[in-house]
Amino acid sequence: MQGDEHVFHMDAFEPGPGEPSPERAIEAGLRPTRLTEFVGQGRVVMDLRVHLEAAMQRGEAPDHILFSGPPGLGKTSLARILAAELGTRLHATTGPALERPKDLVGLLTNLQVGDVLFLDEIHRVPVTVEEYLYTAMEDFRIEMTVDSGPHARVLPITIKPFTLVGATTREGLLSRPFRERFGLFERLDPYPASELAEIILRQARILGLDVTDDAAALLAERARGTPRIAGRFLRRARDYAQVASATQLDLALAQETLQRLGVDALGLEEMDRRVLRCLADQAGGPVALKTIGAVVGETDDTIEDVFEPHLLREGLILKTARGRMLAPAGWRAIGRERPLPEEGSNAAAQATSPERQNERREQGGLFS
Repeated sequence: MQGDEHVFHMDAFEPGPGEPSPERAIEAGLRPTRLTEFVGQGRVVMDLRVHLEAAMQRGEAPDHILFSGPPGLGKTSLARILAAELGTRLHATTGPALERPKDLVGLLTNLQVGDVLFLDEIHRVPVTVEEYLYTAMEDFRIEMTVDSGPHARVLPITIKPFTLVGATTREGLLSRPFRERFGLFERLDPYPASELAEIILRQARILGLDVTDDAAALLAERARGTPRIAGRFLRRARDYAQVASATQLDLALAQETLQRLGVDALGLEEMDRRVLRCLADQAGGPVALKTIGAVVGETDDTIEDVFEPHLLREGLILKTARGRMLAPAGWRAIGRERPLPEEGSNAAAQATSPERQNERREQGGLFS
């Protein structure tokens, strides 16, 4: 799998029935296809490079790998790269798609030696399916029960050596026996703006788009440390540049794009501000996650996995045992004043309790 195989040219690509549109084809070509092309996550890339080289020298399938971290940081891209580096095939599915053991058995029996099985949202694999993965990962075999009652019998099935690559945004939901069967654990962290700018410039070159350095830097600063968001900003900026007949995506056009997308200086979008306003309407909290989801019209899982990490990193909200609370920076982000607790109220009592004073000190004076 060579890097240039995924670069499509608009004038040469004619989609047929069931084929991707030119836009989708070009987006697929933006993904790195080799470890040398992957920007950022230096420690993770080095670990993978060493492990892959050692496994290939031994003539073995690499150990099973678990990628964890917020969405959009490159877990899927790394799985594709692993298969490309090994020269094998990638088989991809998701945890919720494996509803019954036979769904998994069908996948495993189609694997060839050294293939990579990518399982996204691995924390959502049903328990009954997960148990079949135990022996598949350790011994490369599974035991299927055929028939039932007095006619039941166990049918052993041998599987060719493969590498399971799991991706999760919630590693804590994996059972301990399942987690212990992985040989490598790699957590992906948000990217600094400098690396995101490099990713934006690389994608712009593939798209044939002239982007100034300051425009790339601005898009990177607002992308919440996430390459997927940075790529989305770039593609929308390209749309505006095309409609405006601009030959270059400069700083002014990047600013206009972000303004039209409703992205502010903190990288907040409308849903982020809804969450902050929900907390503000409840005197700053604490508010349960399910309550926030009901108010803003989003599932609590999506809020926790997609929106909350950035709000926490920016110090806009606080995560407590009783729910989410709005930090002073969160009040400022939505242009509201933090109300003072009334004397004799529960809030005032909480603010002066020893436990609350300890919490203030732990938060570095956020509640002062």
